[in-house]
Parts: sequence; structure tokens; C-alpha cells
Amino acid sequence: MRESWRMLEAGHVFEGARVIDKQWNSAADAVADISDGSSLAVGGFGLSGNPIALIEALLAQGTKDLRIVSNNCGVDDWGLGVLLGAQRIRKMTSSYVGENKEFERQFLSGELELELTPQGTLAEKLRAGGSGIAAFYTQTGVGTQVAEGGLPRRYNSDGSIAVASPRKDVRTFEVDGEPREFVLEEAITTDFALVHAAYGDRHGNLVFNKAARNFNPLAAMAGRVCIAQVEQLVEPGELDPDSIHLPGVYVHRMVEVGTDIPKRIERRTVSAAAPASEGA
Repeated sequence: MRESWRMLEAGHVFEGARVIDKQWNSAADAVADISDGSSLAVGGFGLSGNPIALIEALLAQGTKDLRIVSNNCGVDDWGLGVLLGAQRIRKMTSSYVGENKEFERQFLSGELELELTPQGTLAEKLRAGGSGIAAFYTQTGVGTQVAEGGLPRRYNSDGSIAVASPRKDVRTFEVDGEPREFVLEEAITTDFALVHAAYGDRHGNLVFNKAARNFNPLAAMAGRVCIAQVEQLVEPGELDPDSIHLPGVYVHRMVEVGTDIPKRIERRTVSAAAPASEGA
């Protein structure tokens, strides 16, 4: 209801209680009510599919003490790394934390809390949260500190462990006639989600391009308020229904950022040119 009144005040069109036009004028407007201490699910994998316009708008408005769930934290000068470098992030829930020296420094110095989560488990935690599933059992992590607890989440300045991961419930289920152990993982929901899509219509239906269809749909599902930056915004009905990757029921705000928005490549690998054949 609060979201509906905000959009009504912003001049958006309603038909009964259903939002017709979810487009917002700017990234700054769309993230304006993300307050200090908010939790966010953010799409992206490496540097692919990062909602950089929304991240930079959040940086500009000065929001701090953020608790962010994302596969990784960008690099020092791109993606979520720009929020990290400004010390706006209090906690990260991630599956991969390489490629970012500032991340390493903040974590080891006790400035940043990290909940390290297996990648597939993180994806399912977000999907489950968006699907109304409270928790699920998985074999991933059985027999490790993921299940047994003790993984450092935050250090003291002297290098000792200030916060460690708790022990999780492990149960035995019969699978294919054999008993197997499974660890209980709780679903994730967040206050907001920030995602990037190639196409979107004004009803919020999204289409992702290739590798950008990574954690973006899952993050969108997990956020109570999903904000999507789209390269091209089209009218309802222009997207082939069979091509839509995420239905608009999960999306609340849309910002068109254009097709020329910068897209970084994490690692560029090129091969040496083959020598020209004789007589060519």
C-alpha cells in the first residue's frame, strides 16, 4: 500500500489498485526512498548485468550501512565496488569475493561483514524468497563449515573472529533408496532489489540479454520493491509473451537508461594474430 501511494504521488497512472505505468523519470527518483540500513538484492555476475545507473544514483544520495545480497561485489571502481569504496556497505552476502582488493581489506580489518554462501545455494535462497518458500534442504555444504558453522563473518581489528556463522540443521532423507544428509538453508528476502534488463515494457515485464540473465531475475523476485534499469522501454504488448524472462508482477519501478550505457568487461582475452600465409 505504501508503494502504491508513493507512485500515485509521483503521478503514475492507476486502474483500481493495479499499476499501469511503472516508469520513473530517473534513477535518482527511483532509489530516493532507499534509506540507511536497507537490505538490497542486486543482480549481476562479475561485471555482467550490473545495474550501474541505479548503483551510482544510490552512491550519489549518500545511503549507508547497506546490507547487500549479490553474487559478488564488483571491482574497485565498478559495480557494487563503488559503494564499497565509499564504505556504504555494512554486510555482503555473496558467493564470490575475488577481484576486489578493497573488499579484502575491509573484511580482514573488521570493517565489513561477509556471509559467504555457495553460489547455487545463494541462487535458490533468492528464488525461494521470491516464491514464498521459507527454507529448503540441500546437499551442498554438508560436512563443511557451511553446515557445521564457524566460518568467519566479521573479524576484530586484531584479526580474531568477532562473528562466526552458526551451525545449521542437518537432516537425513532417503533418496533413491539410500540415506543422504541435507542442510537446511533459509530463504532470502530484501527491502529492495536493483536489476538490469535489456528490454522492459511499462507493465514491468523484463527480458534479459544473454549473460545478464544471471542473478538478475532471482534478485528481482527476492526484493519487496524491485527497481529495474532497462536499456529499452517499450509499450505493453510489444514484447513477445514467450520471450519474457520475468513477469511484471515482480517489478515495481522502471528506469530507461539507453543502449549506450557503459558495460565493463571483467577480463579481456585476445589471441595472437595468426601469421599471414605465403602468397596471400
